[in-house]
Amino acid sequence: MNWHARRDSRKIHRWGAILVALPFLVILVTGVLLQVKKEVAWIQPPTQTGSGSEPDITFDQILTISSRVKEARIKTWADIDRLDVRPEKGIVKVKGVNNWEIQIDTKTGEVLQVAFRRSGIIESLHDGSWFHDSAKLWVFLPAGIIVTVLWITGMYMFFVPYLNKRRNKKRLDKIKADSVKEENPL
Repeated sequence: MNWHARRDSRKIHRWGAILVALPFLVILVTGVLLQVKKEVAWIQPPTQTGSGSEPDITFDQILTISSRVKEARIKTWADIDRLDVRPEKGIVKVKGVNNWEIQIDTKTGEVLQVAFRRSGIIESLHDGSWFHDSAKLWVFLPAGIIVTVLWITGMYMFFVPYLNKRRNKKRLDKIKADSVKEENPL
């Protein structure tokens, strides 16, 4: 089997694009949403500002305050995915395993905001883990590799005609120069 770079690059490009169309669309759309997550409150609630800069409340108080927020359904530490302490803003973000976020003033213990946080769901869609743990390695990773190959073949298909045109122009200029020398030997 002979390798014809141009023809085979087009075939690889065409079939690769079909193979990755759906996973890559998911990656693109979720990637765009993640780029604007700080600007769109629907994706990620805006960070509030508390009254202090050093935390005065304890972990036990954080759990107690969080457990009073009905939407978040937090009863124990097992219901909390993470704490995000922002000393410069004077808050702690309590993110529940159910994606509800509670922002608490670290000085007064006041609940500043309660909102559903979608950025984690979007991130899991983006990397494929939302579908299944295996999808991350067996669908989304190959899609990323194929997109890289598509980029390479696309660059090849874009630049080769220009390089060939340039090479042909040099060759024609040399032929013209040689023919002028033959006509005028001096």
